[in-house]
Amino acid sequence: MPISKLINTVKLTEKTMRVKICGTTNLKDALLSVELGADALGFIFYDKSKRFIQYYEAKAIIDQLPQSVLKVGVFVNSEIEEVNSAADRIDLSMVQLHGDETPLYVKQIEKPVIKGFRIDNNFDFALLDEYENCTFLLDNFSKKEYGGTGKSFDWTLIPEALKDKIILAGGVSSKNIEEIFVNIKPNGVDLVSSVEKYPGKKDEEKLKEFFNIVNKLRHIV
Repeated sequence: MPISKLINTVKLTEKTMRVKICGTTNLKDALLSVELGADALGFIFYDKSKRFIQYYEAKAIIDQLPQSVLKVGVFVNSEIEEVNSAADRIDLSMVQLHGDETPLYVKQIEKPVIKGFRIDNNFDFALLDEYENCTFLLDNFSKKEYGGTGKSFDWTLIPEALKDKIILAGGVSSKNIEEIFVNIKPNGVDLVSSVEKYPGKKDEEKLKEFFNIVNKLRHIV
């Protein structure tokens, strides 16, 4: 079952929280993440990212992953034609838009969409009402980066009605995943920097520590 539900798909089981490990750059990290329990892997196609991966490199990894794992391509303000072409060519399951993409832009994407929003204290959650048929990912706002900052935003800002519909990103780690599971109960979580040795390379022990906690929480149903 996917990490995130689209608006028009079946709701995930109560208390089920899915995990997307983002910033995947090599097969070893990808297979380890899947073995430990990742529901989705993210591949970043934004060339200013420290975790940027070329399409052909991602394709080589994707071809060796189980069908059950979602392969998510992360794009930032790319041309619509490029997103659709790349998603089809490398067999992505979903597209994550993490820039300033408009509702009209989202409607023209052919794959299921995760739309990322960077949250600060002035964010207007009414903006989300303008977007249709996509899953919302909430991340921390940074002037310097579009994501992967390893910092959280103020989770109390999240409207109660949205909590079980979102993917939560930004500073998610083994240190706060239990709090997230108990108090926010998001549809899924997305993390990268907290399970890395350095940008683009996962830390095996940090991954194991995180999934050890998550897999125990998943059985509390």
